[in-house]
Amino acid sequence: MASSQVQKIRADVTKKLHEPNPVNNVLGQIESKTGVDRFFIVASIALLFSLYLIFGHFAELVCNFIGFLYPAYISIKAIESASKADDTQWLTYWVVFGLFSIIEFAEDEIVGWFPVYWLFKCAFLLYLYLPMTMGAQKLYAKAIRPAFSKYQQTIEARFGKVMNKTSDALKEGAQAFKQQ
Repeated sequence: MASSQVQKIRADVTKKLHEPNPVNNVLGQIESKTGVDRFFIVASIALLFSLYLIFGHFAELVCNFIGFLYPAYISIKAIESASKADDTQWLTYWVVFGLFSIIEFAEDEIVGWFPVYWLFKCAFLLYLYLPMTMGAQKLYAKAIRPAFSKYQQTIEARFGKVMNKTSDALKEGAQAFKQQ
C-alpha cells in the first residue's frame, strides 16, 4: 500500500516536472546533459535544502524569505489582476501567516526544543500557499473562521474600547502640547 502511494506521488511530481514552464525547461536541459532523471535532480535539491534548513546558519532567514517573498510577489499580481478570487486567496494566506507569526513569537524557545523547526516551518508555509494544497484556505475554513465567528462581537467591543481610549489619550496629548 505504501509503495503504491509513493509511486503515485512520484508519478504526480514527474508529471508536474514535465509541464512547460521556465523552471522545467531548465530541468529538461540539465536532464539531457547529465542523463539524470529530473525527478532525482529535484529530490536531491530538496534534500540539500532540507539539510540546510536543519543545520544552516541562516535557516531562519531562508525560511522567512520562502514564506514572504513569493506570496508578496503573487499578492501584488493578484491586486493588479481583474479577478477578485485570487485577492481572496492571498488575503487568506496573509491572515493565516500573520496569526502564525504571532503564535510563533516564542520561536527562540521553540528552536531550542525542536532543532528541525525551520524545516517544518518552511514545509508548513509551502503547504499554506502552494496551489495543490491551498492550506491557508483549509486552515481558515476549519479553525480561524469558526473562532472568529464565535468571538466576533467580543473582539469588536474590546477593539472599540481600545480605540476610544487611544483617541482620548491622543486628544489629551494634543491639548497638552498646545498648552506648552
